[in-house]
Amino acid sequence: MSDATLHATDQNPDDFAVQIADQIESFLVAVTEVAKGDEPDSAVPFLLLEVSQLMLAGGRLGAHEDIVPDERYEPDPGPELDVDEIRENLARILDPVDVYSEVFDPYEPRKAPVPARISDDLTDVITDLRHGMVHYKAGRTTEALWWWQFSYFSNWGSTASATLRALQSVVAHVRLNQPLEELDGLDTDQDLGDDALESEAGRVMVQEIAGPLGLRPVK
Repeated sequence: MSDATLHATDQNPDDFAVQIADQIESFLVAVTEVAKGDEPDSAVPFLLLEVSQLMLAGGRLGAHEDIVPDERYEPDPGPELDVDEIRENLARILDPVDVYSEVFDPYEPRKAPVPARISDDLTDVITDLRHGMVHYKAGRTTEALWWWQFSYFSNWGSTASATLRALQSVVAHVRLNQPLEELDGLDTDQDLGDDALESEAGRVMVQEIAGPLGLRPVK
Protein backbone atom coordinates (compact mmCIF):
# COMPACT_ATOMS: atom_id res chain seq x y z
CA MET A 1 0.00 0.00 0.00
CA SER A 2 1.42 3.39 -1.01
CA ASP A 3 1.73 6.33 1.37
CA ALA A 4 -0.88 8.19 -0.68
CA THR A 5 -3.35 5.35 -0.21
CA LEU A 6 -2.46 4.87 3.45
CA HIS A 7 -3.15 8.50 4.34
CA ALA A 8 -6.13 9.07 2.07
CA THR A 9 -9.31 10.18 3.80
CA ASP A 10 -11.68 9.65 0.85
CA GLN A 11 -11.36 5.87 0.54
CA ASN A 12 -14.37 3.60 0.24
CA PRO A 13 -15.93 3.74 3.72
CA ASP A 14 -16.04 -0.05 3.98
CA ASP A 15 -12.33 -0.36 3.25
CA PHE A 16 -11.50 2.37 5.76
CA ALA A 17 -13.63 0.72 8.44
CA VAL A 18 -12.05 -2.68 7.90
CA GLN A 19 -8.54 -1.26 8.10
CA ILE A 20 -9.25 0.70 11.29
CA ALA A 21 -11.00 -2.25 12.90
CA ASP A 22 -8.10 -4.56 12.00
CA GLN A 23 -5.57 -2.22 13.59
CA ILE A 24 -7.66 -1.86 16.73
CA GLU A 25 -8.29 -5.61 17.00
CA SER A 26 -4.57 -6.25 16.58
CA PHE A 27 -3.82 -3.87 19.46
CA LEU A 28 -6.42 -5.44 21.74
CA VAL A 29 -5.13 -8.96 21.10
CA ALA A 30 -1.47 -7.99 21.43
CA VAL A 31 -1.77 -6.09 24.71
CA THR A 32 -3.89 -8.88 26.19
CA GLU A 33 -1.12 -11.32 25.27
CA VAL A 34 1.57 -9.09 26.80
CA ALA A 35 -0.46 -8.93 30.02
CA LYS A 36 -0.25 -12.72 30.34
CA GLY A 37 3.40 -12.21 31.26
CA ASP A 38 4.89 -14.99 29.16
CA GLU A 39 7.70 -12.72 27.89
CA PRO A 40 8.15 -9.96 30.49
CA ASP A 41 11.62 -8.96 29.24
CA SER A 42 10.21 -7.90 25.86
CA ALA A 43 7.02 -6.29 27.20
CA VAL A 44 8.14 -2.64 26.96
CA PRO A 45 9.48 -2.69 23.37
CA PHE A 46 6.52 -4.80 22.25
CA LEU A 47 4.06 -2.34 23.82
CA LEU A 48 5.98 0.52 22.20
CA LEU A 49 5.40 -1.10 18.80
CA GLU A 50 1.71 -1.82 19.43
CA VAL A 51 0.87 1.64 20.76
CA SER A 52 2.76 3.23 17.85
CA GLN A 53 0.69 1.23 15.38
CA LEU A 54 -2.52 2.12 17.22
CA MET A 55 -1.67 5.81 16.98
CA LEU A 56 -1.59 5.43 13.18
CA ALA A 57 -5.22 4.29 13.32
CA GLY A 58 -5.98 7.21 15.64
CA GLY A 59 -4.29 9.66 13.29
CA ARG A 60 -6.36 8.39 10.38
CA LEU A 61 -9.55 8.74 12.42
CA GLY A 62 -8.50 12.24 13.46
CA ALA A 63 -7.79 13.30 9.89
CA HIS A 64 -11.05 11.85 8.60
CA GLU A 65 -14.12 14.03 8.23
CA ASP A 66 -16.59 13.88 11.11
CA ILE A 67 -18.32 10.51 11.21
CA VAL A 68 -22.04 10.80 11.95
CA PRO A 69 -23.77 7.78 13.54
CA ASP A 70 -26.82 6.26 11.87
CA GLU A 71 -28.96 6.52 14.99
CA ARG A 72 -29.63 9.56 17.14
CA TYR A 73 -28.99 7.54 20.29
CA GLU A 74 -26.18 5.03 20.68
CA PRO A 75 -27.39 1.42 20.82
CA ASP A 76 -26.62 -0.26 24.12
CA PRO A 77 -23.39 -2.26 23.65
CA GLY A 78 -23.99 -4.21 26.85
CA PRO A 79 -21.81 -4.40 29.99
CA GLU A 80 -18.14 -3.48 29.73
CA LEU A 81 -15.72 -6.38 30.05
CA ASP A 82 -13.62 -6.38 33.20
CA VAL A 83 -10.06 -5.14 32.68
CA ASP A 84 -8.82 -5.38 36.28
CA GLU A 85 -6.80 -8.55 35.63
CA ILE A 86 -5.10 -6.98 32.61
CA ARG A 87 -4.33 -3.82 34.60
CA GLU A 88 -2.88 -5.73 37.55
CA ASN A 89 -0.77 -7.98 35.33
CA LEU A 90 0.61 -5.04 33.35
CA ALA A 91 1.41 -3.16 36.56
CA ARG A 92 3.37 -6.15 37.82
CA ILE A 93 5.22 -6.68 34.53
CA LEU A 94 6.09 -2.99 34.11
CA ASP A 95 7.22 -2.36 37.69
CA PRO A 96 9.20 -0.15 38.45
CA VAL A 97 8.67 1.91 35.26
CA ASP A 98 4.87 1.73 35.35
CA VAL A 99 4.52 5.20 36.91
CA TYR A 100 5.61 8.23 34.89
CA SER A 101 5.05 12.01 34.82
CA GLU A 102 2.54 13.53 32.42
CA VAL A 103 1.25 16.97 31.50
CA PHE A 104 -2.37 16.61 30.43
CA ASP A 105 -2.58 19.63 28.12
CA PRO A 106 0.66 21.04 26.63
CA TYR A 107 -1.20 24.20 25.58
CA GLU A 108 -2.38 25.03 29.08
CA PRO A 109 0.36 27.14 30.72
CA ARG A 110 1.81 26.49 34.17
CA LYS A 111 0.19 23.11 34.65
CA ALA A 112 2.32 20.90 36.90
CA PRO A 113 3.08 17.34 35.76
CA VAL A 114 1.11 14.61 37.51
CA PRO A 115 1.91 10.94 38.09
CA ALA A 116 0.25 8.48 35.73
CA ARG A 117 0.47 4.73 35.20
CA ILE A 118 1.12 2.96 31.91
CA SER A 119 -0.98 0.02 33.12
CA ASP A 120 -3.93 2.31 33.91
CA ASP A 121 -3.56 4.11 30.60
CA LEU A 122 -3.45 0.96 28.51
CA THR A 123 -6.52 -0.54 30.15
CA ASP A 124 -8.33 2.79 29.77
CA VAL A 125 -7.56 2.70 26.04
CA ILE A 126 -8.63 -0.95 25.84
CA THR A 127 -12.00 -0.10 27.41
CA ASP A 128 -12.68 2.61 24.83
CA LEU A 129 -11.62 0.44 21.90
CA ARG A 130 -13.59 -2.59 23.08
CA HIS A 131 -16.71 -0.43 23.33
CA GLY A 132 -16.47 0.44 19.65
CA MET A 133 -15.53 -3.12 18.71
CA VAL A 134 -18.85 -4.38 20.13
CA HIS A 135 -20.67 -2.12 17.67
CA TYR A 136 -18.40 -3.17 14.82
CA LYS A 137 -18.87 -6.89 15.40
CA ALA A 138 -22.63 -6.36 15.67
CA GLY A 139 -22.61 -4.88 12.17
CA ARG A 140 -23.00 -1.27 13.33
CA THR A 141 -19.96 -0.08 11.40
CA THR A 142 -20.77 3.62 11.33
CA GLU A 143 -21.54 3.58 15.05
CA ALA A 144 -18.19 1.90 15.72
CA LEU A 145 -16.27 4.42 13.63
CA TRP A 146 -18.13 7.32 15.26
CA TRP A 147 -17.29 6.01 18.73
CA TRP A 148 -13.62 5.37 17.91
CA GLN A 149 -13.27 8.83 16.39
CA PHE A 150 -15.13 10.61 19.20
CA SER A 151 -13.26 8.79 21.97
CA TYR A 152 -9.95 9.34 20.12
CA PHE A 153 -10.46 13.08 20.52
CA SER A 154 -12.00 12.93 24.00
CA ASN A 155 -9.89 10.26 25.73
CA TRP A 156 -7.93 7.42 24.20
CA GLY A 157 -5.93 9.52 21.74
CA SER A 158 -4.27 11.68 24.38
CA THR A 159 -3.97 8.74 26.77
CA ALA A 160 -2.25 6.55 24.18
CA SER A 161 0.00 9.46 23.15
CA ALA A 162 1.16 9.93 26.73
CA THR A 163 1.75 6.19 27.08
CA LEU A 164 3.73 6.15 23.85
CA ARG A 165 6.02 8.91 25.10
CA ALA A 166 6.61 7.04 28.35
CA LEU A 167 7.37 3.74 26.60
CA GLN A 168 9.66 5.42 24.07
CA SER A 169 11.48 7.15 26.91
CA VAL A 170 12.07 3.88 28.77
CA VAL A 171 13.38 2.13 25.65
CA ALA A 172 15.66 5.07 24.86
CA HIS A 173 17.07 5.13 28.40
CA VAL A 174 17.81 1.41 28.28
CA ARG A 175 19.45 1.55 24.85
CA LEU A 176 21.60 4.49 25.92
CA ASN A 177 22.51 2.85 29.24
CA GLN A 178 21.52 5.91 31.24
CA PRO A 179 20.19 5.77 34.84
CA LEU A 180 16.51 6.24 35.61
CA GLU A 181 16.78 5.96 39.37
CA GLU A 182 14.78 9.13 40.06
CA LEU A 183 11.58 7.45 38.86
CA ASP A 184 11.89 4.49 41.20
CA GLY A 185 9.36 4.90 43.99
CA LEU A 186 7.11 7.53 42.41
CA ASP A 187 3.66 6.09 42.93
CA THR A 188 0.15 7.34 42.22
CA ASP A 189 -1.07 5.28 45.19
CA GLN A 190 1.14 7.01 47.74
CA ASP A 191 -0.76 8.65 50.57
CA LEU A 192 0.36 12.14 49.62
CA GLY A 193 -1.53 15.38 49.20
CA ASP A 194 -1.96 16.98 45.80
CA ASP A 195 0.82 19.48 46.43
CA ALA A 196 3.26 16.73 47.40
CA LEU A 197 2.38 14.66 44.35
CA GLU A 198 2.82 17.64 42.07
CA SER A 199 6.14 18.48 43.68
CA GLU A 200 7.41 14.92 43.32
CA ALA A 201 6.24 14.67 39.71
CA GLY A 202 7.79 18.03 38.95
CA ARG A 203 11.11 16.92 40.45
CA VAL A 204 11.14 13.86 38.23
CA MET A 205 10.29 15.96 35.17
CA VAL A 206 13.13 18.38 35.96
CA GLN A 207 15.53 15.44 36.16
CA GLU A 208 14.33 14.15 32.79
CA ILE A 209 14.79 17.53 31.13
CA ALA A 210 18.07 18.37 32.88
CA GLY A 211 20.04 15.40 31.62
CA PRO A 212 20.08 11.91 30.21
CA LEU A 213 18.27 9.25 32.22
CA GLY A 214 17.86 5.50 31.85
CA LEU A 215 16.43 2.36 33.33
CA ARG A 216 19.55 0.90 34.88
CA PRO A 217 23.16 1.92 35.55
CA VAL A 218 25.88 1.07 33.07
CA LYS A 219 27.48 -2.26 33.97
